[in-house]
Amino acid sequence: MTTGLLQDLLDMGFQQPYAELAVKNSKNLDQALNWLESNQEKPIEKLQAAQATKDADDAEEDEEAKALNIPGGETARSLVCNECNKMFRNQALAEFHAGKTGHTDFAESTEELAPLTEEEKKAKLQAMREALAEKRAKQSEQDKEDAKRNEQIRLKATKESQEIKEELERKEKIKEAAKKRQEKLDDIEAKKRIKARIEADKAERKRKEEEAKALREGRVPAQPAPAASPALTASAGGSSAAQTRLRIQTKEKGNIMKTYPSETTLFEVAQAVEEETGQAVKSFQINFPRKVFEAGVDFGQTLKEAGLVPSAAIIANS
Repeated sequence: MTTGLLQDLLDMGFQQPYAELAVKNSKNLDQALNWLESNQEKPIEKLQAAQATKDADDAEEDEEAKALNIPGGETARSLVCNECNKMFRNQALAEFHAGKTGHTDFAESTEELAPLTEEEKKAKLQAMREALAEKRAKQSEQDKEDAKRNEQIRLKATKESQEIKEELERKEKIKEAAKKRQEKLDDIEAKKRIKARIEADKAERKRKEEEAKALREGRVPAQPAPAASPALTASAGGSSAAQTRLRIQTKEKGNIMKTYPSETTLFEVAQAVEEETGQAVKSFQINFPRKVFEAGVDFGQTLKEAGLVPSAAIIANS
């Protein structure tokens, strides 16, 4: 009977591992179909593990029964739900009913349910297959929805990541452009300073050449006019004055009046202004004619060399 029952289940299309477990837990085709209806969606590994545990428990109970000389055999032939009076052929069906309805009050019954007719078996099998197909269809739709939602999340994350990347690239380009502009401006200023120094050197060489020529010819060399602004030439003295009076305009202290030897360097004046204001001087500036003396470039000049004698008005830039 067991071999024939297994073959019947295989002929109906059930997988062999499930069919074998159904045969172990059933006495006839009707019970086997009921068991499959309740368990065919469960993982086969879990069912096999549970069956192995059950077999071990049954073997232990048989040994205890033999030791106590208690005759085996089940007395209960079915289970009944006391809440809806529905009867079930086995424990698995009762558990399935409890899971669907939430009913918890069950009792054993000695009443044996009549076996299913061939028509009932076919109808039950068809209902099981339709229920399984419906469940798979619903699961397929759910999987499609999940996949669609995951794709939307992925696309959104990709878009946000791309926008962040583009924003970083834009800022980097702006920073690089600003850096290049500053380098270009610095280069222009450096060229201006070099050109001014070259022109000054040419003028100095020309003056010395003319002075040497005048001495050779027995003439008195002409004295060059001081390159100073009207503010500088307002004094009655000349460029050979031993001292210079400076009016230094600062942001911190306003105007500072100082008198220095004409051989004092611009660096020394800058140090004195820094002690007065607490701010380092980056450059000095005169407006008529406009000229700028840069720290690190021109601060080695003396007041006389810079044309700031006998007096001058300068602006200290910190």
